[in-house]
Amino acid sequence: MAPTDAQQVCFELGIKFGSLYHQFAGTPISPASAANLAAAIESAIENQPHCRDVTVEMKTAAIREAVDPGVGYTEFTGEFADVEIVVAYEGIEATAVMEMDDGYPRMRLVSVA
Repeated sequence: MAPTDAQQVCFELGIKFGSLYHQFAGTPISPASAANLAAAIESAIENQPHCRDVTVEMKTAAIREAVDPGVGYTEFTGEFADVEIVVAYEGIEATAVMEMDDGYPRMRLVSVA
């Protein structure tokens, strides 16, 4: 049985979030470089098929607190950004977010329409 268009659009969201997290987790980040990393993440994920919009909001205060003063940076993890991705496939649009949930960066489907 072939997946429905709604299932396919949700699958595409999963691909985008998997790519985002596994490509960028561990990237050196500081408050000064946070905006540049956010722009790079948005650009990279928006290049993928069916992606309509990506918004990455860095939590610079949390990044600042996590920076190791001896080296001047920390490593990017999901705790340092709120992310929203919108994907469109065959007339169906889906939105998902990544945000902290009980200390874990959880990816959650928000809507499918």
